[in-house]
Amino acid sequence: MGPPEVFDAARIIAPGLGIATVYRTIKRLLDEGWLQQVELPGEAPRYEVAGKEHHHHFRCNNCNKVYDMQGCPNAFKQILPRGFSLEGHELFLFGRCENCAAA
Repeated sequence: MGPPEVFDAARIIAPGLGIATVYRTIKRLLDEGWLQQVELPGEAPRYEVAGKEHHHHFRCNNCNKVYDMQGCPNAFKQILPRGFSLEGHELFLFGRCENCAAA
């Protein structure tokens, strides 16, 4: 989730909440290791609970929701050029989620 989404959800139970409080709280949770930043191409940073197993993300082009994708193909070493050393990877999928595809 991004800060605006957190703000909208939190205002339901805390109507007097300010957006600055959301940003301060996110920063504190990042500093304490409770959250980690997720960067998706062309989007503002999002945040998710830290400590999840390695996974990738899917963004719906219609509703713009982002979903966790469980598992990883992890076959990247097989396609690396000879002599290259893989140190990490990010995989970002996009298309239409189940609800948007059905509409």
